[in-house]
Amino acid sequence: MSVPVIPFEAGEARLDWLALCDAFEAGHRLPRAEIADSFLYRGADTLLSRAAWIDGLGLAVKSATIFPGNGEWGLPSVNGGVSLYADDTGVLEAIVDFHLVTKWKTAGDSLTAARRLARPDAREILIVGAGTVARSLREAYAAAFPGARFTVWNRARARAEALAADFPGMAVADDLEAAVRGADIVASATMATTPLIRGDWLRPGQHLDLIGAFRPDMREADDAALARARVFVDSRDTTIGHIGELKIPVEAGTFRAEDVVADYYDPPETFRRATDDEITLFKNGGGAHLDLMCARYILERWQAG
Repeated sequence: MSVPVIPFEAGEARLDWLALCDAFEAGHRLPRAEIADSFLYRGADTLLSRAAWIDGLGLAVKSATIFPGNGEWGLPSVNGGVSLYADDTGVLEAIVDFHLVTKWKTAGDSLTAARRLARPDAREILIVGAGTVARSLREAYAAAFPGARFTVWNRARARAEALAADFPGMAVADDLEAAVRGADIVASATMATTPLIRGDWLRPGQHLDLIGAFRPDMREADDAALARARVFVDSRDTTIGHIGELKIPVEAGTFRAEDVVADYYDPPETFRRATDDEITLFKNGGGAHLDLMCARYILERWQAG
């Protein structure tokens, strides 16, 4: 049997952001995933291997290398591969382009949360960072908030200008604090190891989406942001004890693990904005179970033709 290899461009042409969010919703109604993550480090470089098994959906193995210095060589900082296996037989069903799964999983994860947690009337969306993930966030958020105005902030303004040039009407911010204060949704996708976003800048009704931190020594928002917000995660199992965004304040005693309101496996009614004025904060951990759900969605769309 020939195993399909799904490339980026041909695979992406068949995908839809809102349909992916629906696939994530459906995946979380299945039995809880079994997940195994391993990390190897060499300085700033990381090898991340993630495996997931969801009864009724299948198995996926994803290996990622994150080398932040690759830009100096004109190479992507993240590389890897994804294999998808059948639930009933364990047979290899597809090899899916790593960057396709990563792009749609990461931005789709954040969009799924924003559809529940952001105010429906959100119109000002700030993207912090101007890399590959920031670009996919701009695409994804536009699908659910079609009337929104987008702004991008980046430490290197030239990169923000380059991103904005590809999306007519997207503005570039010079003052991060002012941009955060003026936004209804703030989506941060940086490689920061110390907080960029201050809780004192947040105002009632905002939604803060934190994507960038993936290591135990990384975080994008400070303790005050956690204290002022109702905090949600995609999975307690892959965030609280593993990613600095929550691991650092939990270990310091400035935030408690039990203060996380809900993850995607909790009843949907608990993963909602409660009032128009509250601040909601979502930590996107992007666990292997989401890679599996995303890869399965991609394969189904590929097979549908």
